[in-house]
Amino acid sequence: MAYRHIIIVGIIGLLFLETGIVYAADLKLGYVNTARLLKEAPQAEEARKKLENEFAPRDQKIVKMQTKLKSLEDKLTTNTGKILDKDRKTLERQIITNKRDIKRSREEFTEDLNIRRNEELNKLQKLVYDTILKLAKEQKYDLILGDSALYASKRIDVTDLVLNRLKNK
Repeated sequence: MAYRHIIIVGIIGLLFLETGIVYAADLKLGYVNTARLLKEAPQAEEARKKLENEFAPRDQKIVKMQTKLKSLEDKLTTNTGKILDKDRKTLERQIITNKRDIKRSREEFTEDLNIRRNEELNKLQKLVYDTILKLAKEQKYDLILGDSALYASKRIDVTDLVLNRLKNK
């Protein structure tokens, strides 16, 4: 993976040398730490809160189901000798049914949460990309590298500029 990035940077460098038109002093380069943007952008926090609010009721429902199951299991274990055989079998069936319902609810919850999280992440990634693109065009950058950079000095790191723009949106 790292070799691919070196090759890409090398090819870009050769293209600049080959043309003879662009000199290194004239290049305006930038680097963006996209992982940091996706973590620190106010839109990321907003998306996390949105998902939390959207899925909290379902999570609480599962917790209640688990509490009910625990109660049934406690009832079965504490009253083992006192419960009639017929009642014990009914209680055992209820426990099995509740476990199945909890498992199904948890799986659906996780699947739905992952789908929504990916939707929100895609929206955020598009916003970050559009913001970087706008910044690059406005400030006349020749090249802005993202996660594929092997090294970026503070001098070319424009992450704070992009983050400030995201905060102002």
